[in-house]
Amino acid sequence: MAEAADYIKDDNGQVRLHFTISPEHRRLFQEHLEQVRLLLETDGINYQVTFSEQKPSTDTIAADHDNRPFRDEHGRLVFRPGGHGALLENLDDLKGDIIFIKNIDNVVPDRLKPLICRYHQVLGGLLVRCQQQIFSYLNAIDEGGVDDVLLDEMTAFVRNQLGMEIPAGDRDGLLAFLRRQLDRPIRVCGMVKNEGEPGGGPFWVSEADGGCSRQIVESSQVDFSRPDQAEIWNRSTHFNPVDIVCGVRNYQGEPFNLKEFCNPDAGFIAIKSLDGRELKALERPGLWNGAMADWTTFFVEVPPETFNPVKSVFDLLRPAHQPE
Repeated sequence: MAEAADYIKDDNGQVRLHFTISPEHRRLFQEHLEQVRLLLETDGINYQVTFSEQKPSTDTIAADHDNRPFRDEHGRLVFRPGGHGALLENLDDLKGDIIFIKNIDNVVPDRLKPLICRYHQVLGGLLVRCQQQIFSYLNAIDEGGVDDVLLDEMTAFVRNQLGMEIPAGDRDGLLAFLRRQLDRPIRVCGMVKNEGEPGGGPFWVSEADGGCSRQIVESSQVDFSRPDQAEIWNRSTHFNPVDIVCGVRNYQGEPFNLKEFCNPDAGFIAIKSLDGRELKALERPGLWNGAMADWTTFFVEVPPETFNPVKSVFDLLRPAHQPE
């Protein structure tokens, strides 16, 4: 909360935060929120904090090793949370404008907060700049004001900045293609150099239509039995710390239906256990993976100091978490 005030506070001192939490912990979150308000709401700062939970309707049925429905010791079907990709509905429900997404375990001591905030401002500024350019192109298409010079500029932008292959065709077909590619949610994703942390990273992915797209890929999505796939993964240079800025409204100021830009085929099966018995759990396309597969995506390298996860108590022994 202290960090957020440095880069998302508006002109009226409002700091809007949203946490996705487990229902059994809601009371503890609310109690702690009221405690820290007393410390942080100074100098005209006011926090507007909301909570949501992963929807039970997004749970998926578990299966046994023979792909039959898994039942618990009482013979009841077992449903499991569908992974963080299920939070796409929570993100969609916010109907926000510009949204910063960050894992709650990536925390730093106060001495590093200026650097963190600086790069969040950089990512947010880049998103706004990209939005302005893309929105100007879409407005020009709507108004019929695309001359040959602007058409060449738009084509170069989609080819060089978005990495899209431009199909052959007439002028009207090209304009329709450019409009489809530009009229999407936008995300700017900070990436740190890969230093062996577990998790996904930025890759070019070959699509079924023969094109390529920028995607954040997790190890669970890679077929390591294929030497070429294993080699690509092992040569990856960057890691996804989950520092993402999202533009979720279109050029007319209307919220996108984010579920329309999800790749439903990007789900995967994970091996879990219940009461000592292994089961297969179907996980929905990850929130920053398949759930954002059809977004306009930009990857930006940020300093490794911006990523300081605390996933266990031992992580507090890392240099970044030590006093000066």
